Amino acid sequence: MIRFEQVSKVYPDGTRAVDDLSFEVAEGELVTLVGPSGCGKTTTMMMVNRLIEPTSGRILVEGEDIATLDPVKLRRRIGYVIQQVGLFPHRTVLDNTATVPALVGWKRAKARARAAELLDLVGLDPAKYGPRYPAQLSGGQRQRVGVARALAADPPVLLMDEPFGAVDPVVRERLQNEFLGLQATVRKTVLLVTHDIEEAVRMGDRMAVYGSGRIEQFDTPASVLGAPSTAYVAQFVGADRGLKRLSVTAVEPDDLEQPPVVRLGEPAEAAAARLRGEEARWAVVLNEGGELHGWVAADELSLAGSGSVADLARRMEAWVPVGAPLKQAFSEMLQYDAGWVAVVDGARFLGVLTPAKLHEALRRSVDADALGVARGEVDFDSVADA
Repeated sequence: MIRFEQVSKVYPDGTRAVDDLSFEVAEGELVTLVGPSGCGKTTTMMMVNRLIEPTSGRILVEGEDIATLDPVKLRRRIGYVIQQVGLFPHRTVLDNTATVPALVGWKRAKARARAAELLDLVGLDPAKYGPRYPAQLSGGQRQRVGVARALAADPPVLLMDEPFGAVDPVVRERLQNEFLGLQATVRKTVLLVTHDIEEAVRMGDRMAVYGSGRIEQFDTPASVLGAPSTAYVAQFVGADRGLKRLSVTAVEPDDLEQPPVVRLGEPAEAAAARLRGEEARWAVVLNEGGELHGWVAADELSLAGSGSVADLARRMEAWVPVGAPLKQAFSEMLQYDAGWVAVVDGARFLGVLTPAKLHEALRRSVDADALGVARGEVDFDSVADA
């Protein structure tokens, strides 16, 4: 979808902002460009819509050399989201969102209908927010309008320059989550510029780590964190890259342990006897369909006498869906002071993830990337088995 072929940008004073870049972004892929200020990442992005012209090399979008295209028409085919949003203060939110469709010749009714659809998609009720002006919105709401406006003419390519940098950390994380959910639906080809390694790791299908005008490593976030290609990349991603990798390593069924299980309608006395035989102090409680209900302590079952497991079952607070990042599972453990988290597929219980198994999953992920094999093929002595 986007291809750079030996692209350089040299300014008249001799400053080489971008030096011989060659890389490709696949259709529907989100690539983050990350690096310190002045490294050339924003210059790279701005050359895609010809806000900056390259000195040499070629840039192709959808197979076309953009140097042969009218720059104004090109920009109308490419969505653009910037940190300060850039909404027109004298126009309503709905009219702001409909800007590009109107410029490319859509009829007013069609443009406004598309704008209303996009506002709804980014979580802003068009009936409520459409008539408002940008000054009447919060920073996070303005950022959502900026995303909606960039998507309004259904461009195949989206350029995002520090799109979430102007809001507080809580809103920033929420906007990141919302955009990832949106991207799963619309599947645009996205270049996202950021100086924040955490954001680059979290958002990108792949990430380009910039040095001075050059890409030092272009790979998946997991590979960059697990196997930095140079000392510069290792320093840039930080000594805590193992912790960062928790964000991009998913919980898999093979990571789980199988604890004792009792059923919701099972007599308490029978369940207690079974747990004593297994020398278990607790059990996961499932309903008859195998869906997670909660957990129960073995000593409470022993003291109950008559009654059923349902009378003593407690709510399961610490749980995550299969495929969730290990970071989310670790956060659940810390938040609820839990020695494990339950893992579910929908409501169906799959097993529990313990701290030892979490550590093992992270190690397997790193080794799997280094060896170029699946995680399940990595074998080593596990802490969990010691």
